[in-house]
Amino acid sequence: MMSRRVVGLAALAAGLGAPALAAEPTTIALPPPWKSGGKPLADALWARRSTREFADTPVPIPLLSNLLWSAYGINRPASSDRTAPSWRHAIESAIYVAAADGVWLYDPRRHRLTQVVADDLRAQTGVQDFVGNAPLTLVYVADGSRLEGAAGDDKRFWAFTDTGFIGQNVYLFCASEGLATVFRASFDRAVLAQSLRLAPTKIITCAQTVGYPKT
Repeated sequence: MMSRRVVGLAALAAGLGAPALAAEPTTIALPPPWKSGGKPLADALWARRSTREFADTPVPIPLLSNLLWSAYGINRPASSDRTAPSWRHAIESAIYVAAADGVWLYDPRRHRLTQVVADDLRAQTGVQDFVGNAPLTLVYVADGSRLEGAAGDDKRFWAFTDTGFIGQNVYLFCASEGLATVFRASFDRAVLAQSLRLAPTKIITCAQTVGYPKT
């Protein structure tokens, strides 16, 4: 059963003072991401760890904004280059945010979230009990059509490799900002892909749960 304190992203955006819903009710305009702050890199590296126990405290929208930008946002607007590298500059990865009120796709160019599924799919993102109640899970999806230059199994290899870069950005952000996280690969990709209504060219690589640590 979902914890009563875990609320959806739309409710956070509309009710906690951080940006209101945009004109479309299924779109959340995120506040501008940070340009400074956080712990020094060495401190974040010392604090980096995997955690599988999460509090039911929701992640505020401003913090989620910084998290998503740090994960895979645009840090060079002139070229639209990202905070994480990709194979041959394919920029094939996408981040889906699974929350209590559905699944939201992060749009780095507009720095906003768009709801793609209204159902709570958090339990489908892993096999461990905590995934269904933790506030957020980031689902990493690669567009295989952007990896056409990779031969054979190399397409999946590079999709997973690029996901690893993004996941480490998330780890360091969480270590800096006092959040808990764990990177995961065990879940039924076929079932989740069907629930997300993904095209056949899309490859679900891994998932990463994020929330406050349970104390």
